[in-house]
Amino acid sequence: MPREKPAPAKQKSDLLQGTLDVLVLKTLALQPMHGWGIAQRIQQISENVLQVNQGSLYPALHRLEDQDLIKANWGPSENNRQAKYYELTRLGRKQLANETENWQRLSDAVDRILGMA
Repeated sequence: MPREKPAPAKQKSDLLQGTLDVLVLKTLALQPMHGWGIAQRIQQISENVLQVNQGSLYPALHRLEDQDLIKANWGPSENNRQAKYYELTRLGRKQLANETENWQRLSDAVDRILGMA
């Protein structure tokens, strides 16, 4: 008698190049956050499918800051330590809107291809 295979566990997905930037922008659209909080929020909202490591997150934050899409200010964290809080700039909000539109167009195209009979 064949044994049943266990249900596959949810796999963690590697982020497509460039996807991290738009996820950071979207996370910061909700409220200013420090780096660790951004990573935790992305993991939480994705139900642990997406995990952002510091080696990817902080270069992305610096890149977005260099592009004037986000700005940073120092402030106290939840545990009363100083943390760098990031927030969207006006240019960042505009970029997020553009990236969201582009992502939706790409996602719709992939859905059409995957849904072919």
